[in-house]
Amino acid sequence: MRHRKKFNHLSRTSAHRHAMLSNMATSLILHKRITTTVAKAKALRIYVEPLLTRSKNDTTHSRRMVFSHLQSKEAVTELFREVSVKIADRPGGYTRIIKIGTRDGDNADMCMMELVDYNENLLGSGKVEEKSTGRRRRRKKGGAETPAPAAAPKAKATDKKQPQAKTEEEKPVAVAPAKEEEKPVAVAKEEAPVVETKEEEKPVAAAKEEENPVATAKEETKTAPADEQPEQTEDVSEKAEPEQEADTDDESTKKE
Repeated sequence: MRHRKKFNHLSRTSAHRHAMLSNMATSLILHKRITTTVAKAKALRIYVEPLLTRSKNDTTHSRRMVFSHLQSKEAVTELFREVSVKIADRPGGYTRIIKIGTRDGDNADMCMMELVDYNENLLGSGKVEEKSTGRRRRRKKGGAETPAPAAAPKAKATDKKQPQAKTEEEKPVAVAPAKEEEKPVAVAKEEAPVVETKEEEKPVAAAKEEENPVATAKEETKTAPADEQPEQTEDVSEKAEPEQEADTDDESTKKE
């Protein structure tokens, strides 16, 4: 009979069960998280948490007692150097069991077992939730009273500043167009007489040409003989050649 026996045999002998729990405890200390069945995780929690409590007192005796259970120098070194520093302020409950469903095949309940102080996501989320709840309460209490008076003085301030802004904007607007209009007027006055004089000069030149047609004709004649002289010389030479030919013909007839 199993009366008053609370631990789980896990369907294994005593030697097999101690060896299995020792290996699982070593893996948990080195990797900080393991996946196993819910029954094994509950048995491991009873086995490993007393070892974690003993690691807070770093003495030779404590190291030898832990080594007798784990049988791993690497696990003992990791436990006393790093893990003990993390759990120094925690009075117990060093592990967490998170159920993840059932296993294919035998439909066994599976879980993930981890060290509480090494899950940074859950530790960070708890701090954020505390801050957010505190802020929400403050907003609800002072939200209705403070915003109304704060908004009113801002509106008044803006109303007072509006006429000043208008007066400041009107001054440069009134001065700017006056300066811009004066410049084109000055340019027009300077350019107008120049254009008129040029237009007046053109008809004067045309009138001179109409009054003195004789002078223009003489100028044309002076330039013409210079261009036509080589043509006259060519005509003279052409006339001389037939006369010479006629003389030679007359001489030939006389000899005969």
